[in-house]
Amino acid sequence: MKILFIILDGLGDRPIKELGNKTPLEAAQTPNFDFLARNGICGLIAPCYQGAFPTSKDAHLSLFGYNLKKYGMGRGVFEVLGIGMKLKKEDIALRGNFATVDKNLKIIDRRAGRIQNPEPLIKSLQGMEIEGVRFLLGKGVSHRLGIIMRPSKGKSLSEKISDGDFHILKIKAPKIKPLEKKEEAVFTARVLNKFLEKSHQILDQHPLNKKRAKKGLLKANYILVREAGRLNHLPSFEEKWKMRSCCIAGGTLYKGIGKALGMKLIKVKGATGKSDTNLRGKFQAALRALKKYDFCYLHIKATDNFGHDGDFEGKKKFIEKIDKNLSTLLKLKNVLIIITGDHSTPCKVKEHTSDPLPVLLYGLGKDKVEKFSEKECKKGKLGKIKSIDFLKKVFKMEERFKKLN
Repeated sequence: MKILFIILDGLGDRPIKELGNKTPLEAAQTPNFDFLARNGICGLIAPCYQGAFPTSKDAHLSLFGYNLKKYGMGRGVFEVLGIGMKLKKEDIALRGNFATVDKNLKIIDRRAGRIQNPEPLIKSLQGMEIEGVRFLLGKGVSHRLGIIMRPSKGKSLSEKISDGDFHILKIKAPKIKPLEKKEEAVFTARVLNKFLEKSHQILDQHPLNKKRAKKGLLKANYILVREAGRLNHLPSFEEKWKMRSCCIAGGTLYKGIGKALGMKLIKVKGATGKSDTNLRGKFQAALRALKKYDFCYLHIKATDNFGHDGDFEGKKKFIEKIDKNLSTLLKLKNVLIIITGDHSTPCKVKEHTSDPLPVLLYGLGKDKVEKFSEKECKKGKLGKIKSIDFLKKVFKMEERFKKLN
């Protein structure tokens, strides 16, 4: 049986007073989700987490059955791969945000007003070299970018450095510090700090930022970096699960995860990773892909964005928009449809949490759940399962289902 695995980023939420003490998913009108739930098997997934903050990268790898202690890599690696940049073993990769700082380097906005066209800014910094380390930049979605630190011959770098983004406003942009006393870590932190200082000077006086300031827009005059990583070997999804796989996503991280796992990246026009993403096009692409591939990972990002923004009405309406476009999948035969999230992003918290996630499996029998929601899925036959064990359990259920049918 083929599998369509749909991950709605940040899907889970908590009851909201303004929605009648319902979550956005509970409050949404979702006839197609509910049809799949009524005719499928439901439950809850406990997402992987480090502390109380499950990252999207860790949550996805765990859902796909990868042990994070064994295969952990900094998110920068996946961001850079997702952008389409090529990494060498000696490189250090980072994810970055264009941000706004004042003359004292105090952070005003971590996303520079979600600047949409930062290409001229990237061009002005591209290829900068400091102490034998070359900096390569690639555009992500909106304000996001990927950064590669590429050492020249004889130079060695380390991923053991601190983040330059604490997710906090009105503090001075943090300096990068070595996390160990080794020469490589000390050198990497020093060179990166020099790059951030020099790039700030260039960005602050850039013609694009001067135009933005005249229009009353925030300058994108600083880069906040975090989650440094080095490329390591990951067994491909096909090696691990014996299934030919593909990935359909708009966000660079999720493309990067797919690429790192050896999934074929399928491009969809208008797949932006935002609320304007081409949902219909992504679902149609999945239908075509399943003719060739055994496993299709389809990622939808904007549910998480609305959670981070605290926009519960927007999250509810976007869930309804997804549901409307789901109708094209209801005619699928001999395909197991799985729908869940990677983590919760409650609108009143505006950050990721480790709250359990609703999950539905359509194609392996049914239980008595009537609606796809956090509350109703608690009653499902699947029960509550750790994300790292999820796919293994699905494949065991599939084997039992085949024997009974």
